[in-house]
Amino acid sequence: MNQVRHVPVMLQRCLDLLAPALTEPGAVVVDCTLGLGGHSEALLAAFPDVRLVALDRDQEALRLSGERLAPYADRATLVHAVYDELPEVLDRLGTPRVQGVLFDLGVSSMQLDEADRGFAYAQDSPLDMRMDQTAGVSAAEVLNTYPPGELVRILRAYGEEKQARRIVSAVVKEREKEPFTRSARLVELIRDALPQAAKRTGGNPAKRTFQALRIEVNGELAVLERSIPAAVGRLAVGGRIAVLSYHSLEDRLVKQVLAAGAATTAPPGLPVVPERYQPRLKLLTRGAELPTEEEVAENRRAAPARLRGAQRIREDAL
Repeated sequence: MNQVRHVPVMLQRCLDLLAPALTEPGAVVVDCTLGLGGHSEALLAAFPDVRLVALDRDQEALRLSGERLAPYADRATLVHAVYDELPEVLDRLGTPRVQGVLFDLGVSSMQLDEADRGFAYAQDSPLDMRMDQTAGVSAAEVLNTYPPGELVRILRAYGEEKQARRIVSAVVKEREKEPFTRSARLVELIRDALPQAAKRTGGNPAKRTFQALRIEVNGELAVLERSIPAAVGRLAVGGRIAVLSYHSLEDRLVKQVLAAGAATTAPPGLPVVPERYQPRLKLLTRGAELPTEEEVAENRRAAPARLRGAQRIREDAL
């Protein structure tokens, strides 16, 4: 596994967003999605006094990034955990509040490139897609056992796939003959099931179905829905959060949580807004920031990235 090709997305912009909160003595930054450690390594290098806590549910990612971050071992704590477990992890470490939190919600390059994981539609592999291969159901089990109506819902909700019903009826017919085990058969089925017009736009026609299965297998949106409020809740006043998402469903969730934190909760018409209704967050990005054309040219996986940031400006009201 060659770590050199892993290029962290929007790296400098993430560092710039978090920087003002990470210069104070004893600052702690949490990388909620360690992956191959590119963002974490840059954070440790850029802020020589910062302490890093990094989470990943993938044991192999933890092993590889552990090697990469070995020079900083005295300042880095790597934890096998899903990112919605952040509050429990911080409690165990005796660190109730932190100064920075980073989420990079993309599937790691390693998972896409390792043939036996089943994330990529471009190569034939077992239909697994679990980020933590020690737990949960695989993509094959989802395809082979879920009722048709549930599969349609997943493809529509998580893949924004307009042809969900057509794809699912082909899947159901095929799985009765023989259960699905490999990705190439699913890709071929999707190509055959789609009308000609649907195949002409938007890259590989299997992309949306694979995204939907991955989100379902890993419970990604449910985890994210718990994680962003939990992370905001653990920011010290002055602390900052930066979130990179890669599809509209994730970005919408992040936007809602940050916008709610940046809004006043006062009833309308109050001449003066009492402290307890004041916003807890200040937004640091206007809408979602996009990668530059140069970055996309260098790293095509950056193309769909959307970055949002916010700063904690006051404590919760009691």
